[in-house]
Amino acid sequence: MAGLDLSSIATVVEGLVLLDTVRFTTPGGGKPVFDPDTGLYTTPEGDAIYEGPGAVQASGTPGGVTSLPVANLPWGDETRSRYRALTPLAAPIAERDTLVTVVAVHAGGDLTLIGRQWRAQDPSVGGTLGVLRITGLDQIQQTRQAGT
Repeated sequence: MAGLDLSSIATVVEGLVLLDTVRFTTPGGGKPVFDPDTGLYTTPEGDAIYEGPGAVQASGTPGGVTSLPVANLPWGDETRSRYRALTPLAAPIAERDTLVTVVAVHAGGDLTLIGRQWRAQDPSVGGTLGVLRITGLDQIQQTRQAGT
């Protein structure tokens, strides 16, 4: 008995949903380096494992945001922001801690997504009847530059 072939549906869904360009990179190795121009520590970039069509969407509601404890602080200073990346099934599986960056958006898309980064919380989801690859993400907290 032949299984259900969803390849035609996957092509349609990809064309309707995967309108932006996303990049998946491995976490960079080495210690963070201080950048005197920005006053921030930067981590060396890892290797790109995918760059192509994709989408990043909020997963759930803002009420799902929880605080993460930070060592040596009596309060949580970062939140866990639930997002998901959508990519074609042909895209590689993102391992835990893979960095996801939006590098381009479609015409009329949200320009504030460009350059934002997320960290994969778990390996990409797989399933028998999938038409897109789904990866659970946590947004990397952004810092505002002085005067912006």
